Amino acid sequence: MLDHTLPQRAHHVALHPTQPWLAAVARRPGRFIDVVDYNTGTLIRQVEPDTERHFYGHAIFSPDGQYLISCENNVADGQGRITVRDIQLGFSKVADHPSYGIGPHELALMADTKTLVVANGGILTHPDKGRDKLNLDSMQPSLAYIDLHSGELLEQVQPPAPLHQLSIRHLDVNAAGKVVIALQYQGAKYDDVPLVAMHQRGEPLQLLHAPDHVNRAMKQYCGSARFDASGRYAAISSPRGDLVTFWDSRDNQYLGQCKTRDGCGLAATLLPGEFLISTGSGHLYHFDMASQKRQRIKLDANLSVAWDNHMTLV
Repeated sequence: MLDHTLPQRAHHVALHPTQPWLAAVARRPGRFIDVVDYNTGTLIRQVEPDTERHFYGHAIFSPDGQYLISCENNVADGQGRITVRDIQLGFSKVADHPSYGIGPHELALMADTKTLVVANGGILTHPDKGRDKLNLDSMQPSLAYIDLHSGELLEQVQPPAPLHQLSIRHLDVNAAGKVVIALQYQGAKYDDVPLVAMHQRGEPLQLLHAPDHVNRAMKQYCGSARFDASGRYAAISSPRGDLVTFWDSRDNQYLGQCKTRDGCGLAATLLPGEFLISTGSGHLYHFDMASQKRQRIKLDANLSVAWDNHMTLV
């Protein structure tokens, strides 16, 4: 088991496609990405942003393993940036693109390996104010498609104006180019709003509403989004509501739910229709959509863990 002490709390761990490396990304407004060899525990590099920048919790490696791509905040103007670092050049920054929004959180590469899709949460923050949200009345979340190499904005969609407080936070993309989105609402506590979305380039954003009792139980907050191995089925966690919902991306339909106390981390197994779910209390579960059964995975009794928001399988 890898045991590596981080400078502060991390948010997400990215897996390198060819090297035994994990990149642990600081939780906003942190300033580190620790790249660690998971076989030896060796720190390969601690990546830091430029002065007056901080990370937003997510980064990815390019499929060829050459680049580390991260979401960042430019503190001076509050605008989101997408930074590309070349691993072969000692993680030197080789590109710095706008995210075309405020608060870029999670990002992914489309199947063409040259188009980034970025979740701009729309929430303005400043390190001097910690995690305070400074622009809830004027926030404008968006889903942006950006050319990895040129930084050109290729396409952008937003929730309708009455739902401008519906923060686009987490996402996943399948081989067919469908994006599933986990949303977090920043408006009034009594509002009943969609908390899941799907998008395909060239089409409108599809906001999805679970059955009323399920939607209310999600407590206006979704934590992670993940497609299964087939790319057809998607899981969306709602840790505040103690449940995970499941969706069919072919017809954008709600399929069901799995009650899981403080369940947030999601990962797809190698088999279609199967997911792993991790919880803040250190439990790990396997869920099979075919049988609708959840089974707890037994961990080493001597292992003391408390899983964080996201999960990556090595």
